[in-house]
Amino acid sequence: MTALREAEPAAGRGRAEQVRTLFSEIAPRYDLLNHLLSLNVDRRWRRRAIRELGWEAAPGGAYLDLCTGTFDLAVELAARRGFEGTVLASDFALPMLARGLGKIHDRPVLPVCGDTQRLPFADRTFAGVTVGFGVRNLSDLASGFREACRVLEPGGRFVVLEFSVPPGRLMRGAYLLYFNHILPRAGRLVSGHPWAYSYLPKSVEGFPGPRRLAELIREAGFTRVEWFLLTGGIAAIHVGVKG
Repeated sequence: MTALREAEPAAGRGRAEQVRTLFSEIAPRYDLLNHLLSLNVDRRWRRRAIRELGWEAAPGGAYLDLCTGTFDLAVELAARRGFEGTVLASDFALPMLARGLGKIHDRPVLPVCGDTQRLPFADRTFAGVTVGFGVRNLSDLASGFREACRVLEPGGRFVVLEFSVPPGRLMRGAYLLYFNHILPRAGRLVSGHPWAYSYLPKSVEGFPGPRRLAELIREAGFTRVEWFLLTGGIAAIHVGVKG
């Protein structure tokens, strides 16, 4: 597949198409880079996100993982002891889904190629909804959050795991040094993509902070929205409950 020439994604639908192409192109090295560049701490974050989902209240329910990529978060839920339900794992980049199929094995994970902003599911279908490192790439955050709320059962939880900029001065300085200089070079070297890992730090810096993100989730129809920082603020988990 030919690499994109643009320096960074555009806005609106054009941005959505560029993001789809970007993740389709880096799919072969996506998992390697995720774990290598995060020093595997992303695995611990995902386990914490699943704990916040509260799936034990409905172990046989249907759950939805949005922007699933190569199924890391979906498989983390499906592999929990006592889980008896089904996880529908949705992503609009088909090569990412294809790349992750080997992780599913006999677990109850069903891949769906779909757009988070226009989900192909009926209202009140799922007992819980998750998204890991995906909402940052949505061209319209509000519509993505509204869709998550629409397909969630009343009382169900929406759990968002996403990168953030650390609030502490020293941690923020080290983080931005790594994100703006080391990560793009390492990502470009391993993935071969000219700008994918330059897009990542830019997308994080331009993303709403945890407090504003909580407001956007609340505005989409969720109640009791809570959030907390992980690893000094490198990432954050938001939890919203549908009323």
